[in-house]
Amino acid sequence: MKILVLSDEESKYYWDYFEKSKLEDLDLIISCGDLKPEYLSFLATFAKVPILYVHGNHDGKYKKTPPDGCICIEDTIYVYNGIRIMGLGGSMHYNGSGFQYTESDMRFRVFKMLGKILWHRGIDILVTHSPAYQFNDAEDIPHMGFKVFRTILDKLKPKYFLHGHVHLSYKWNQQRECKYNEHTTVINGYERYIFEYEE
Repeated sequence: MKILVLSDEESKYYWDYFEKSKLEDLDLIISCGDLKPEYLSFLATFAKVPILYVHGNHDGKYKKTPPDGCICIEDTIYVYNGIRIMGLGGSMHYNGSGFQYTESDMRFRVFKMLGKILWHRGIDILVTHSPAYQFNDAEDIPHMGFKVFRTILDKLKPKYFLHGHVHLSYKWNQQRECKYNEHTTVINGYERYIFEYEE
């Protein structure tokens, strides 16, 4: 299954230089946040596959203008072709605007999802906006990851962890794809990235 991950910056490849054929071989599109709703709506017009999304810390406009034709997976588990996909958007709280949460807030969101996690017997993909604490994050509060994400990775062992928020253009060393322990592949979806999900 071929999955396109998007985050943080609208890709000129899919917007400015769009060709419908660029979407034809995809099986699923997932946004990790901080993208214009018009961009996702545009892709949904031509894509023949679901477009899932979580909110980034700058996505306050989604409250009034959510992307048309797309599916918000915040605080839920969306199942597509048997793949269990869990969504938890937002960033660490730093100024109170947009979708921002304290560590306690995010931990409570996860706690409220325990019933869904048990019902689905785990998850296969974790989709967030922020990275996990001390794993692809930074030391400043706005770009610090959540500790509870590491708890999810340790306990549920999803095959993939998709996040955005930390731009690959930032000065500190960022990885596009890496491993968390031996069981989870971590992908930074900045701008665009395609990976093959092996069922």
